[in-house]
Amino acid sequence: LVFFFDEAHLLFDDAPPALVQKVEQVVRLIRSKGVGVYFVTQNPLDIPDAVLGQLGNRVQHALRAFTPRDQKAVSAAAETFRPNPKFDTEAEITALGVGEALVSVLDERGIPTIVERTKIVPPESRVGPADEEAKSKTLASGPFAGKYDREIDRESAYEQLKGRAQERQPDLPVQTEEPTRREPRPRAPSRRTDTPLESMAKSVMRSAGSQIGRELVRGILGGLLGGGGGRRRRR
Repeated sequence: LVFFFDEAHLLFDDAPPALVQKVEQVVRLIRSKGVGVYFVTQNPLDIPDAVLGQLGNRVQHALRAFTPRDQKAVSAAAETFRPNPKFDTEAEITALGVGEALVSVLDERGIPTIVERTKIVPPESRVGPADEEAKSKTLASGPFAGKYDREIDRESAYEQLKGRAQERQPDLPVQTEEPTRREPRPRAPSRRTDTPLESMAKSVMRSAGSQIGRELVRGILGGLLGGGGGRRRRR
């Protein structure tokens, strides 16, 4: 995944220090995740030094030094490259032609290579999806041609374990359907609900704390509940 920020001076013009610090932090951390970030600008002075120091790959096209500020930009661009003893980097920047650039990249150890004057190959991309013929040619000429062309359905670990279980117990039926759901058990019939008068009587009985209170409640409410009425006499 690669991000290109074209016209990068628009990103950093009048940017507060907090924003520049956050961009530097993102560029520093995102490289370790395999994500590329490219800032595209005509003048390397458009990018703050804190961010510029985090960029490993540099592609510098021609700069023309017509003004003192342009000359300063050429010197700054030359100083960002690792010098090449074969030529003067600052002089080469102003002598580059169309399609030429000074390029420095990171090697396999993460060290910037010395700057080289190279020809830039124009892009060979297209706008829109590729047709089947183009995809077939690309796949056939690619480094993985013949390696990932056929679809292979390998035997999974579950299938291997299932086969071993069947070999040990051949008579054991293989369950292929979902188990039937158990029917819910019928609920027991609910008990008869007490009438309001019975509920009140039971509540009063529970709240009666003494023997006299319980005897009094039995005598008063016994007739109302149909219990034969009257207070029992002790013999």
